[in-house]
Amino acid sequence: MKESSRKVLSIGLPKGSLQDSTLNLFRKAGFTITVGSRSYIPSIDDQELSGLLIRAQEMARYVQDGILDLGLTGRDWVLEQNAKVKEVCTLQYAKGGLRPVRWVVAVPNDSPIRRIEDLRGKRVATELVQYTRRFLKGRKVNARVEFSWGATEVKAPRLADAIVELTETGSSLHANNLRIVDTILESTTVLIANRDAWRQPWKRQKMENIAMLLTGALRAMEKVGLKMNVSRADLERVIKVLPALQNPTISSLSEAGWFSLEVIVDEKTVRELIPVLKKTGASGIVEYPLNKVIP
Repeated sequence: MKESSRKVLSIGLPKGSLQDSTLNLFRKAGFTITVGSRSYIPSIDDQELSGLLIRAQEMARYVQDGILDLGLTGRDWVLEQNAKVKEVCTLQYAKGGLRPVRWVVAVPNDSPIRRIEDLRGKRVATELVQYTRRFLKGRKVNARVEFSWGATEVKAPRLADAIVELTETGSSLHANNLRIVDTILESTTVLIANRDAWRQPWKRQKMENIAMLLTGALRAMEKVGLKMNVSRADLERVIKVLPALQNPTISSLSEAGWFSLEVIVDEKTVRELIPVLKKTGASGIVEYPLNKVIP
């Protein structure tokens, strides 16, 4: 039998709350990943990638130990496990949007606890046990930190004096009559690599390519492209109102005295920008979505 010489990079994809947003990000980056309803081994349309679905909480350990070459997880779980890995890039997205998440100390609304130091001698429930212990030790606060198996919001005040919980908006905490005392960690998704794999030229190049495509796809999520036609008489005025990522691309049209302009702008500005462009003299304005923006 002929021995296969195909090079393969093993990658861990987060199963759970980050799964859908991660697969969507990879799709925009150019990778089609298919996951069966009961399978932990996704199908990836890249023969150089071998994937595995892993809980984000466990990802850093498997990457550190070399079971996986590359993985996506939260920086919070890397810190929780104190994992020795290479951080390739930051990917600022979460299950609810393009923002960091926070680990916060929260207590019932009527609790006397007002600051971190008030946790001395108290019981704290959290999934982020090791990091919370190190954080409190750094603040010289001796508290009993216990692992929470879930439903952490309902444990205060009967089962714990305070909780350390992950939040994006704080709405779930408020709904459970809890108030935030302080933030102990802000976290984003990170692409992490096994250190030995990072030192291998082919694997490193493959990882860097994936990182470039993912960051480009993420950058494109909040931007759109605009095309428009502008006469020579209005060209300077239109250019002045364009908040372009770079200088606009200007091309001459077949009709003398007319130009085509193309720019990339923040999507949130478009609803105000298009009426201004129209009033300034632009016509034939077309807005289109982007998959990747690579500086």
